[in-house]
Amino acid sequence: MQLDYALHDAIGYQLTLTARHVEQRFEPALHALGLTRTTWCVALAAEGAGLRHPSEIAAYIGLDRTAISRALRQMERDGLVIRSQGAADGRTRRVQLTPAGRECLAAANQAANRARRDTEARLTKSELETLKSLLLKLRHGDEERITRL
Repeated sequence: MQLDYALHDAIGYQLTLTARHVEQRFEPALHALGLTRTTWCVALAAEGAGLRHPSEIAAYIGLDRTAISRALRQMERDGLVIRSQGAADGRTRRVQLTPAGRECLAAANQAANRARRDTEARLTKSELETLKSLLLKLRHGDEERITRL
C-alpha cells in the first residue's frame, strides 16, 4: 500500500510541530503560575489593553465568548479577577484583575518575553517579519472564532 499524503511536506503538520515546540518553551512557566495560555491572554487583554467586557476580550484574543467565560470563571475562582455587573442594566459584566492577578500577569509576562526571545533569536529580523506576514496571510478571511489557544 502506497501512501498518497506526504506528511512532512504538509504545511499544517509543520505549523503544528512548530507551535508545540514554541509552547514547550513557555507553558511550564504558565502552569507553575496556575495559568493557561487562554487565562494569560485574558489577563493581558484586561490589564494590558484595558478591556473590561468579556465580549471585547473575546474579540481581542480571537476566541469565542464561551471560552472566555470559562477562563474568567477559573480566574475568578483562583482570585485573579473580579467580575462585577455593569452600571447600565446589570446584565453586562466588567472584568478587572485583582492585585494577585496583576502579580501573576507580571511573572507570566517575564516568562513570555524569555520564550519569545529564545524563539525569535533563531530567525533574522527579515525572516521574522516575513514569517509574521505569511502567518497572517494564512489566517486572512478566517473570521470564525476558535475555542482554545
